Amino acid sequence: MIRTLVYALIIILGVCISPWIIESKGYLYIAIGEYELETSVVFAVVAIVIFYSALQAVEWLIVSVLNLFIKQSWLPQRWRKKNARKHTLAGALALAEEDWAAAEKSMLRGAGNGEIPTLNWLAAARAAQHQQRISQRDEYLSEVEKLANTKQALSVIRTRYFMQQGELTAARAQLDSLQPTKISKTSVVQLALDLYRQQQDWQAIKLILPAVQKKQLLTNDKIAQLTMETNQALLKQAAEKGAAELDKSWHWLSRAERKEPRNIAQYCMGLCRNQKKDTALKMIEKSIKQTSSNELYDALPDMVNAEDSNIRKLLKSKAKVEASNVSYQQCVAKLHSQKRELDLAKQHWQTANSISPNAESWVALAKIHEQLGEQSDTLACYRKAVQ
Repeated sequence: MIRTLVYALIIILGVCISPWIIESKGYLYIAIGEYELETSVVFAVVAIVIFYSALQAVEWLIVSVLNLFIKQSWLPQRWRKKNARKHTLAGALALAEEDWAAAEKSMLRGAGNGEIPTLNWLAAARAAQHQQRISQRDEYLSEVEKLANTKQALSVIRTRYFMQQGELTAARAQLDSLQPTKISKTSVVQLALDLYRQQQDWQAIKLILPAVQKKQLLTNDKIAQLTMETNQALLKQAAEKGAAELDKSWHWLSRAERKEPRNIAQYCMGLCRNQKKDTALKMIEKSIKQTSSNELYDALPDMVNAEDSNIRKLLKSKAKVEASNVSYQQCVAKLHSQKRELDLAKQHWQTANSISPNAESWVALAKIHEQLGEQSDTLACYRKAVQ
């Protein structure tokens, strides 16, 4: 509306002043050296406007021609980049759909002129891995290796791929080059934990546990469980190698870990295996005097024989305190069976079954009844064991 009004005012103004312009054309005289120019002012103004318009038209034409030549020289490269972007997008969608063959093909077509070729090569390698095209996968990773700042990422990727193939030795070689510690990336620490657990390398797990705890990769309960499992495995392996190695592993544990009943039981079993039964029994006796431990009671029958009277006296002195402890009752029952004290063994198995009945206890009680010639009770116990 405003524009129309402005145009109308211009037209009206032109109509009003045009008679005056026609009557008063004015006179213009220009002299430059030997050249002279005489004309009206109106013609001079019109000529200047026409000259300026022509100059603008020539400038526009020159700029357009130059832009056309520039675009024609860069056009093939722009086309290639556009196609690379299109293929990369198609490859990403194929990866999301888990169409590995299509993903590999699209990512390769977009790698040559792509904006981020590293992404294309890694995606193609992943697709090849899922298709078990190992040689092609390694070829793509080699292309990534030629690019800058990819060494650590490649080691992580190769470690994971080797683990997926079950080549744990090759995976370990790649992982060792990363030297996982507390300051390593979370992905590296997690990868190290997974590989060490698959290899059952308990010493490596023991060393990586502080980093796992720092990165909060496991809950506190799972960390405690893994720590206990690791310590038990280390003590068991050390016992198979000899007393010196067992002592070394024992003192590798922290003071708090050396007070854990399960660790004490495992260590004492290792001592017995290496002809240090007296030392083991002394440690067991000391621990039982200090605290009640089901783990110690469970392990004791495998270390004690009929001649070990001191530990039997100690257990007898704790009869009232441990009257409701199933592990204690089972332990004492097994020790009585060693000395052929079947009536006493039967009493303790009956007590254990009254507290917490289970198939193992019923079978043990059935065998005692059988040895005593109590056939009806034997059958009754076996029936309860299978219920």
